[in-house]
Amino acid sequence: MALFKRRTVGKPGEWYYCLNHQAVEEGPECRAADRFGPYGTREEAAHAMETARERNQEWETDPRWHDKGGDKGEGEGEGKGDGTS
Repeated sequence: MALFKRRTVGKPGEWYYCLNHQAVEEGPECRAADRFGPYGTREEAAHAMETARERNQEWETDPRWHDKGGDKGEGEGEGKGDGTS
């Protein structure tokens, strides 16, 4: 028996989306690594996967997260191409 077993106690009004069960839960029922949230409403939690896809798409197309050289890593594409700079 663990001395400090931490229970996942839910709070009314906090909604989560469980990735394991693919279901909305009021208050955290599953461990934090397996859920998105908290959300303010059940409706927001129900759309958690859609929200995550939209945010991922925004980040993938955000020019602030990409080098100006396109697919080249930092420092590549500079110099004379013969191994010297």
